[in-house]
Amino acid sequence: MPDITPPRYLRTSDLAKAAGIHPNTVRLYEQWGFLPPIPRSPKGYRRFTQAHLDQLLLARTAMSCTVIGGDVRRTALMLIHTAAGGDLGGALELAYAFVAAVQAERAQAEAAATFLERWAEGGTLEASQHPLRIGDAARLLNTTIDALRNWERNGLVTVPRDPGNGYRLYGAEEIGRLRVIRMLIRSGYGCMAILRMLTLLDSGQTGNLRKALDTPDEDDDIHYVTDRWLSILADAAEAAQRTVGMVEAMLRRAALQETN
Repeated sequence: MPDITPPRYLRTSDLAKAAGIHPNTVRLYEQWGFLPPIPRSPKGYRRFTQAHLDQLLLARTAMSCTVIGGDVRRTALMLIHTAAGGDLGGALELAYAFVAAVQAERAQAEAAATFLERWAEGGTLEASQHPLRIGDAARLLNTTIDALRNWERNGLVTVPRDPGNGYRLYGAEEIGRLRVIRMLIRSGYGCMAILRMLTLLDSGQTGNLRKALDTPDEDDDIHYVTDRWLSILADAAEAAQRTVGMVEAMLRRAALQETN
C-alpha cells in the first residue's frame, strides 16, 4: 500500500497526489461518504490523517471494479462505507466477500468461453428436432422474442425463413448458436465482442476465439468495458484481492494506535 511520511495532518492535495487523482475527487469522495469524518482546523481547513489516506486508497481500489456491476458493485460500495464508518472487522469480512463476488463473475465468464470453444469445435448442442417458430424458440431458450430479434438485427445469427409464409424457422444449428450467444451475453460479454468472435468463426477460423472476445478492433470508434471482459475481470480479481491486504493493514495501524 502506498505510504507517505506526513506532518501531523495532511492536506487535500497530499491525498490527491498519493492517490494520483484530482483534489476535487477527494472532495467528491468526502461528499459520497467514502471517507471517515474529517475534522477541521479553527480556520476551517480539513485535517486529514493517515487513516483518511488509507481509506481513500481502499475506496479507489474497490471502485475500480464497480464497472462489473451487480453483486460486485454492491459489495464494493458496502466495503467502502463500512470501512469509512470505522467497522474494520466488518470491512475485512466484506473484502473477502468482494473477492468471492469477482471470482464468481470471472468463473461464469470463463465457463461461457469454454462452452463457446466446445461448440466451435463441433460439439453437438441440440438433438435433431423440427424447426421452431420464434415464439417456441424463445420459450425453449428461456428468453424473449425481442431478444431473438435483437440478436438477429445485430448480425449475431441468420435465421432461415419459411418460403411459403416468411416465418422464421429455428433449426438445431440456429438454436445451438443462440444457446452460445445467450450464455455469453448473460455472462457479461457485449454484442460487439460476440459479433467480432462469430465473424471470425464464420470465416472458418476456430482458433483464438477467446482472444477474439477480448480484443477490440483498433479501428472501432467506441470501445466498451464488455469488449475486454475477460481482461477486465482478471484486473478486478487482482484489485479485489488487494483490498483484503489494505483492510488488514488498516486494522494493524488502528491496533497500534490503541496501544500507543
